[in-house]
Amino acid sequence: MRLPRLMMAAAAALCAMAVGSPGQAYAQQPGGLISSPPRPVDLDGRLGAGWRITGADGGKELSWRSSDPLPMGDAAVEFYAGDRSLGRPVADKDRHTLRLPLDGVRLGSAEELQVRAGGHRLDKDEPVTGSQSGNRRPGATVTPAARPPANPVDPGRPGSYRTVAGEYKLKSVRLPGFSAPVEMRAVVVAPIGATGHRPLALFLHGRHYTCFNSGGEATGDWPCRSGWKAVPSYRGYLRDQKLLASQGYVTVSVSANGINGQDYAAEDGGAQARSSLVRLHLARWASWAGAGRASAPAIVRSAPPADLSRVLLVGHSRGGEGVNRAALDSLYAPPSDQDGYHGPTRWKIRGTVLIGPTIFGQNPVPDVPSMTILPGCDGDVSDLQGELYVDGTRGVSRGAALHSAVYVVGANHNFFNSEWTPGQAKAPAEDDFWSDDQPDPVCSPGTATRLTAVRQQAAGATYIAAAARVFVGADDRVRPLLDGSNVRAASADPARVLTHAVGARRTPAFLPDPSVKVDGGRVCAQVDIDAAAGCLPTDAHGTSPHFTPWAMSKEPGRYAVALNWSAAGSPMRVRPAHPVSVAGADALALRVIVPPNTSGTRLDIAVTDANGRRADLGQIRVDGLPGTDRTSSYWAREVRVPLAAATRAGLDLKRVASLELTSRSGAGRAWLMDSWGWRPGTPAVRAAALPRVDLGRLTVKEGDSGSRTYRMPVRVSGHGEGRVRLFVADPVTDEFKDSIVTVRPGSRTIDVPVEVRGNTRFNYDVSHNVLVKALRDTVVGSYEGGVTAENDDPMPTTTVTPVADKVVEGQSLTWRVSLSAAADTDMQSGFLVLPVPGGHELSSTDVDPTWFQENTGESPQPSRALSKVEGLYLPVTIPAGQLSAEVKVPTVADGVAEPEESLRLQWTDFGDSDGPQTRPVVTGTVRDAS
Repeated sequence: MRLPRLMMAAAAALCAMAVGSPGQAYAQQPGGLISSPPRPVDLDGRLGAGWRITGADGGKELSWRSSDPLPMGDAAVEFYAGDRSLGRPVADKDRHTLRLPLDGVRLGSAEELQVRAGGHRLDKDEPVTGSQSGNRRPGATVTPAARPPANPVDPGRPGSYRTVAGEYKLKSVRLPGFSAPVEMRAVVVAPIGATGHRPLALFLHGRHYTCFNSGGEATGDWPCRSGWKAVPSYRGYLRDQKLLASQGYVTVSVSANGINGQDYAAEDGGAQARSSLVRLHLARWASWAGAGRASAPAIVRSAPPADLSRVLLVGHSRGGEGVNRAALDSLYAPPSDQDGYHGPTRWKIRGTVLIGPTIFGQNPVPDVPSMTILPGCDGDVSDLQGELYVDGTRGVSRGAALHSAVYVVGANHNFFNSEWTPGQAKAPAEDDFWSDDQPDPVCSPGTATRLTAVRQQAAGATYIAAAARVFVGADDRVRPLLDGSNVRAASADPARVLTHAVGARRTPAFLPDPSVKVDGGRVCAQVDIDAAAGCLPTDAHGTSPHFTPWAMSKEPGRYAVALNWSAAGSPMRVRPAHPVSVAGADALALRVIVPPNTSGTRLDIAVTDANGRRADLGQIRVDGLPGTDRTSSYWAREVRVPLAAATRAGLDLKRVASLELTSRSGAGRAWLMDSWGWRPGTPAVRAAALPRVDLGRLTVKEGDSGSRTYRMPVRVSGHGEGRVRLFVADPVTDEFKDSIVTVRPGSRTIDVPVEVRGNTRFNYDVSHNVLVKALRDTVVGSYEGGVTAENDDPMPTTTVTPVADKVVEGQSLTWRVSLSAAADTDMQSGFLVLPVPGGHELSSTDVDPTWFQENTGESPQPSRALSKVEGLYLPVTIPAGQLSAEVKVPTVADGVAEPEESLRLQWTDFGDSDGPQTRPVVTGTVRDAS
């Protein structure tokens, strides 16, 4: 099966650790590439559709192979059994195969196995169709509404300064958890003739190939092999840098190949390491702006001194998560043993720009303004999880910082970096939304909605400059380009760019939670596999960035309002548990999702106060985004209605009791993300003094008897009181239980007791995993930790005995696999089919056809010896606590006179880190029924 081209770039974005299986890393080469796969020792067996279980002396591995090579990207790739994550695999050197150690991993049935990345399946072709859950005119594309007016101030126009460019290279640095040093290299673009200290913009690229050669090959190695060159990803933002420099900014783009080549070993995907790298560069710039200027590199001396009190951080993909962590660490110091920078913070981050970012931790920094670019045709981080840099800040802190989402229709992931763009890059590059096998009506090159690389880069540069003007320059005239005010930047034309925002001068009004009552709809869970509770319907085509899941299939605390009406004139009412205030606001802002490829959804908006007075505020129209099954286009549009009518009607805007939405278009669907009291302006942002929570990991011995209670390492720093939500995984079921914990003033830890029970039965290492998410007045750095109990008991030995190894046609050949002692985990292995030397071998048509197809995925015709059937493997699972299991080979009576036929099987054992066990070979015979 061919890998869906949409996901090829995502497929190699790998971490060795995963929620649900920390500590289960496979030894890799730098960059996540294995030097060679483990020797199978004739123990290779396929589960079907590219899946295999391979066994080596050190244990078992689950692998999946794609016929297409797997480029190196940013989204995390995970193996799943149904909706249960098995862990994050690593890539072989051949760039086709992904491998995951099976120590302690429960597989379940072969039919449930999946490969996922960025919200999509990799192991299965997905149909490409237009949305069929529309409100009006569903189809593969949608006619966009009239182009909005241009904003009077256009930040995409070059400034008055000429620019100078150059590079610096400093001594490499060591970062915690990484064996190889990381480079300190950057390209600088600065204005010529600008006086005084100038604001600084720092760029950080994402996870991409690290090395390439003249033959067009690229790898994720670090350091690069002899004769290979480092991929210059850090030079990919020169257009953005030149625009900012012409406007008076000093800009620097730093290289992070040394992190990209080693971040497979980091539980957080390298976010903390990237933060360290960013702050190491900022520390140098702080020195070069003062007493250390004379020793600065030549390009730095040729630039104006940087003003470190006005810093903008720009991060692409995993670089986006890295600069978010750098902003967090600049305000709230991380644990010193996790950090590669140990000096003082001599800078102030005024804002961040996050381009197609990952957010594995789902803990955005709340008090630093941000702008997140969401590429509508992102084929790498295709779930557009970066939306959570907006949604995840709601209610966490003061809410003064503007957090903007900028949806760029037709943009892909890679082309924001010219060194990742074919025709512009020096190293091999590709369009991450490849669709030559299955043309996509929205995102394939040449369609009306897909942007060319040059147009995409122009739009990116314009909106990066807009963020700089708002966050660093405090130019409120540019704010409407970011905050959902429905204006455009002419410099980005013809790109269609849409925005919405939270924070700034908004006051919370209608934020869905379980206490909200809904007439004509329901409060739905953003993350819930239960269709009755979840937000998106089962017939939804595509996904929603707002509903991106975390590590669990059900996550409390994230809600929206699902609206569904059958005819025009249908009223729907949202009633919070207590009246809300929008006093002082100019308008009521709503973030509303409608299905992709729909247009003309019209809703009348009214509010009623606690005294029963009602006012009609006006009508909104919401159009869907262009989208297909392969895009995340269920994205909220921001619409506003003035509150003047409510004021004239004498409503008490301090006590608004309900929000009413009445459909004025035909049958349809919509989802209300939230509603706010809105007024113009960009307030000054002052970060609150919040406690910071970091989780750690403790490794202990299981022990032979009794139970011991351990305290998971949790570090609390800073001051104040806040709340976090803890998610504790059951080590047996992998299901998470959540609890809300209050962080008390002056506390330095959170008590998370973990009970480890000892016995003398074999088990794999058992991880008691814990996640944490900030809820109110807290921030979170290291979001994943737990207690890992190491197995200290020997693996039981195995014997195979015949139950029925001489049968007549129509009966089942049967063997029993027995353990010398029961284990505390499912023991999974199986039999390989070996040739029968010098005899007649059982064939594919001699066995039950249903059994054959289920075990091979193939037809029994044409008839061939079972040992010639590629991938035929007979799995055996002995459940935890049991001593034996049977394997059966059902035969059929074919009525054909034949000599006695045989089946020869080799047991593959369960693997043993202390050395191979005996692998017995058994033989079964089948004779004619007559």
